[in-house]
Amino acid sequence: MKHLLILGGGTGGTMMANKLAPVLDAREWQVTIVDNSEKHYYQPGFLLVPFGIYSMRDVVKPRRQYLPAGVKLVISSIDHIEADKNKVVLSDQSILPYDYLIIATGADIHPEQNEGLVDDEWRKSKFDFYTPEGADQLSKFLKGWEGGKLVVNPVEMPIKCPVAPLEFLFLADAYFTEKGIRDKVELRLVTPLSGAFTKPRASQVLGEFLERKKIEVTPDFGLARVDSKEKKLVAWDDIEIGYDLLVSVPTNMGDPCIGRSDLGNELNYVPTDKETLLAKGHDNIFVIGDATDLPSSKAGSVVHFQSEVLFENFLEHIEKRPMPAHFDGHTNCFIESGFGKGLLIDFNYETEPLPGEFPLPGIGPLSLLKESSMNHYGKLMFRWVYWNVLLRGLELPMGSAMSMAGKRV
Repeated sequence: MKHLLILGGGTGGTMMANKLAPVLDAREWQVTIVDNSEKHYYQPGFLLVPFGIYSMRDVVKPRRQYLPAGVKLVISSIDHIEADKNKVVLSDQSILPYDYLIIATGADIHPEQNEGLVDDEWRKSKFDFYTPEGADQLSKFLKGWEGGKLVVNPVEMPIKCPVAPLEFLFLADAYFTEKGIRDKVELRLVTPLSGAFTKPRASQVLGEFLERKKIEVTPDFGLARVDSKEKKLVAWDDIEIGYDLLVSVPTNMGDPCIGRSDLGNELNYVPTDKETLLAKGHDNIFVIGDATDLPSSKAGSVVHFQSEVLFENFLEHIEKRPMPAHFDGHTNCFIESGFGKGLLIDFNYETEPLPGEFPLPGIGPLSLLKESSMNHYGKLMFRWVYWNVLLRGLELPMGSAMSMAGKRV
């Protein structure tokens, strides 16, 4: 009996279990997935919880509900991986052997890495929205907040869903406008980037949205510490930014078990071949999603496109044949812009976001790099697609590689 061990039961791990388990001979293969929680969260929904668009009930479901028959689920934290011995050691020191390993351990925020962020004011005047607890607490706080200086600060890159801090500000603009207190709220993006986004053309378009909505931008800000007593951010070059309400995107890191296994970089992301998704230096370990160190966005659409590549490559690789599929960095992302509208960007390693129509040239119905109501509805509909199509490993009518159809260069 051969053992395929999947570490992480989030988006990537669940997709791969659903894709691979039905096609691997159950008489020859045991598929096991390890995660430390029985709950599966729809993480893109966290952004919408603080503004009352979603409740916590909308973004969580039982993990076992989305795993196929025959897949063994082990609920446990992971202590470390012994790659040279093909085994994983769990937190209780029990051992799971494997013939092939898929690392899908994701990424998470680590506010303890940022000086002054976690103290008595954490989740009182300083919040995150990247965790279920943070999103829920911020939702309760905003209901009674009467205004002041709201600062959104992604501390450093990379982060999960790089556009989420911008979306938060766009939604905050609409939220406070609808509450009738927008004139009492100063919105500000304090970012380590030189502009609104990592890609130049999209950064220009999104920067214009920020300006139009009267959201101030402080670029190239390297956070040294948070001063809770004075309520200010202090940069390494001593620039200070005051706040009444801080919405932080703390340092994002891979799972600590990666660091304990000497498999990752300084942020615990696994060095990964950017085309085949094999872990560098390991012939029987694949990596998917936020756990990788790839120069692509850490976003759900990336995991979806990677899963198709990994599925094809895994089945060939275990038969000792060349891996035919290549991941091109394809990323597709809806961006909420507030007031029932949104944008859509589609790009990869080589091509930055471009204007046009998606997925059909001249027809759409979605617009690229342009605000529309259809894009907003597309984002809301994606939650149903996530639970009912993507997680179950079903195919969408688009390939994993980015298409130039409908794009205007």
